[in-house]
Amino acid sequence: MFTEWCAGCHAPGPRHPGTQALDALYKGNKPGALEARTDLVPKITETFVRKGVSVMPPFRKTEISDADLAALAAYLAPGAPR
Repeated sequence: MFTEWCAGCHAPGPRHPGTQALDALYKGNKPGALEARTDLVPKITETFVRKGVSVMPPFRKTEISDADLAALAAYLAPGAPR
């Protein structure tokens, strides 16, 4: 799920605008790359995906199903194996 829906913007590296925006926002206090974060509890991930944030658009259930979103949120949750 992460590779399909999120990595284009949120994977590590300079060619990922979501990561660059978060790096600028957090100024080194947190990693910008989502897979490097340790504070993304599932509810936060689910809210951002469904409602959008800043320039990130919201994703409808017809784009990312509730089951797929739950899997994505679990993948990014603290302590999840990657």
